[in-house]
Amino acid sequence: MKKIIIGTACIMIVGIFVGTLFYENLDAIPTDSKQNNITTLEQTKPLQPFYVDDLTGYSLENDQVQITFNSGNEWIEVPIEKEKLFEGEYSGSKTELIDDSYILSQGHAYFLYSNENDSNETSIELLYTKNDGKTWGNIVVVDRYPLIRFRKVEFLNDSFGYVIISGDRTMSQEWTNVYITKDGGMQWKEATHSNITRLISDGGFVSEEIGFLSFGILNPEEPDLHITQDGGASWREANINIPEKYNKIFVLAEVPFKEDDYLAVYINQGPNGDYQGGKVKGKFISNDNGKTWEFLMEVTPNEPKI
Repeated sequence: MKKIIIGTACIMIVGIFVGTLFYENLDAIPTDSKQNNITTLEQTKPLQPFYVDDLTGYSLENDQVQITFNSGNEWIEVPIEKEKLFEGEYSGSKTELIDDSYILSQGHAYFLYSNENDSNETSIELLYTKNDGKTWGNIVVVDRYPLIRFRKVEFLNDSFGYVIISGDRTMSQEWTNVYITKDGGMQWKEATHSNITRLISDGGFVSEEIGFLSFGILNPEEPDLHITQDGGASWREANINIPEKYNKIFVLAEVPFKEDDYLAVYINQGPNGDYQGGKVKGKFISNDNGKTWEFLMEVTPNEPKI
């Protein structure tokens, strides 16, 4: 009987030991499974894109540049490294593309970027698709350019477009260049230089002939707006008549735009303005295609621009 009791006790001890190992292994299996599920969910979760309209948008998540033309139902990977879209003198957020450095419209996409080539020289290039991302092309706008700061690309129609870039900044001086295309971006020609070396704030064309460059982002005291009326062949300073009341208040011109049968422009208070909270702008109009500008009214952020 004593032997039977001892044998039974040994069997129970072995059973408890084996059971403990078994349950420890069971506890480990669900833990690993949860980790794998989390990883899978993170990899397959829907992208959180930035939309330019109801259908078209982009995403920079997972260090990939992707675009959609159907509200995110399908995504197209853009054949470019994300960092190339931010190269140069840029210290802003890299979770969104730089304003005006890209164009997204239904079926079309353009990305302006700086590219260091095999000779350690920098070129400014334009990556594009015109067929919903099925195929991509790449065009060199300028093959040699210094460290880029300001960058902007826009097309007014299927053929005419422009690129405005600045670089080689030293303190408050830099070089600004305008490039024009008349064949949809296949070939680019440099416009005549404005000979202004102040830091550019913005620029743009309202037609194939009439364009503007606005300078002076560091402590401006008056707007410095330059105009071309011959497609970039020549530039001249626009005459902006600032009422005495707004002297040194409205100091930085934005890009003019067409309104009815005249041109209009908003002139803001620059980075240090404090008039009416610093947000009020002056609206000016021109009846001679941008040569001279007259004050029309104050515009607050809550008022429409037209």
